Amino acid sequence: MKALQYRKSVPRYLTLKLLGRKFKGLYTSAVSPVTLRDIDEPKLPTSQWARIAPRLAGICGSDLSTYCAKGSPYLAPVTSMPFVMGHEVVGTVAEVGDDATDLSIGDRVVLHPALGCKARGIDPPCDACGNGRDALCRNVCRGDISAGIQTGFCRDTGGGFSEGFVAHRSQIHRVPDDVDDRSAVLIEPFACAIHGALRAELSKDDTAFVIGCGSIGLLTIAALRATGCESRIVAAAKHEHQKELALALGADELVASHGSTSERYAQWAKTLDADILRGDLGKPAVMGGASAVFDCVASSRSIDDSLRFTKSGGTFVLVGMPGTPFGVDWTPMWFKELSVHAAYAYGPERYADGKHETFDIALQLIRSWGPKLAKLVGDPFDLKDHRAAFASALGTGRSRTAKTVFGLNGAT
Repeated sequence: MKALQYRKSVPRYLTLKLLGRKFKGLYTSAVSPVTLRDIDEPKLPTSQWARIAPRLAGICGSDLSTYCAKGSPYLAPVTSMPFVMGHEVVGTVAEVGDDATDLSIGDRVVLHPALGCKARGIDPPCDACGNGRDALCRNVCRGDISAGIQTGFCRDTGGGFSEGFVAHRSQIHRVPDDVDDRSAVLIEPFACAIHGALRAELSKDDTAFVIGCGSIGLLTIAALRATGCESRIVAAAKHEHQKELALALGADELVASHGSTSERYAQWAKTLDADILRGDLGKPAVMGGASAVFDCVASSRSIDDSLRFTKSGGTFVLVGMPGTPFGVDWTPMWFKELSVHAAYAYGPERYADGKHETFDIALQLIRSWGPKLAKLVGDPFDLKDHRAAFASALGTGRSRTAKTVFGLNGAT
C-alpha cells in the first residue's frame, strides 16, 4: 500500500534543523525524511484490533514539527521507527478482529490515537490510564505493540497518511450519520482544544486571550464558545483568513500576532487593559492583562509574551506543542502567581454536570459545531502531492487553509 513514512536519518534531521529556517524550501524538498513508499499493510496485533481505511487525514502541528525537525528530542524514546504519520483521521472499518465485535465492516469512524494500556493489552493499567488519562500512559514502550505515544508515531500501527492502518477497538469511535467527513476529521484536534479551553475557569466578566490563529487556535476559540464560555475573547491573528474565521467562531476582538515587540505590546496593552513598564534592559514588564491566556503557538516568543500578558493571579495554558524554548523569562509566572497548565491531547475535565472525557465532549459538540468548523478544512491533497500538501500547511497565509488534509481511498 502507499504511505508517507518517516525514516530516521541523522544527516537529514541536522540539515533541516540547522538550515531549514534560513532555506525554507528544504522542508518540502528531497531532504525531508518523509517519503512516499510502497509498504506492507500493518498486521492486527491482537484479535481486539481492526483495520481502518482512511478517508480524510489532517496535518497536525506535531506532524509539521516532526516534518521540519523542529520538535524536541525529548519524545524520541517514546516513538518507534519507521512510522507512518497521521493521527487526525476519519475513515472506514475495513477488517475486524474476532474480539472487536462492537465494530462492523463499513462503519465510518474517527480515531482516538492515544496508545495507552488498553490498546497495549496491559492489565492492570497504569495510574494515568486507570484515571481515564490514557494520553499520559506510563507504558508507552511496553505491551503488544512497539513504542509510540500515539498512532502515527508507532511503527506497528501505521498512520493516517496511508491507504490503511490498524487501531485497537478502544480507539475507534463511530461518526454520527449527520456529521460529514470534513467536520469529522476535526474531532480529534477539537478534543485537544476543548481539553485546553476547560483548563481555565472563566466568568462573564473575564477576558480570554488566544495567541495564534492556526487550526488549534481557531479550534480553541470554538471550544471556549462551544463549552459555554461567555467571557470576552481576544485573538491574536496574522493572516486575513485567520481573522475572518476567528470572528466567525466567536472571537470578540482581534490584535496582530506579528510585528515588532513595541508595536505588538502597545496594541495588546490597549486592548487588554494592561500597563507597559519599561526597564533599562530586556523586554518590558506588563501589569494587568487577560484573565487567561491560551498559547496556541508555543514558540519561545509566544510563551514569553503569554506570561507577560496574563494578569496577576490569572491562568496560562500552553496548548501548542513546544520545541525547546530559548530565552523565556519565567519571572512573571512567579511574580504574578500564575496558574500554569499544559494541555496535551485529551482527558477528563469538569464540564456540564460532572467530569467528562474531552474526546467524548468533542463527539457530542461536533453535531452542532461541525458546519462552522468544516470551513477550516481545505480541499484534500493526494498522497503523491505530499510536498504540496506540507507546503500548504506551512504557508497558510498563501494557501488560506486553516487545516490541510489528505484525501484517501477515493475521498474528495
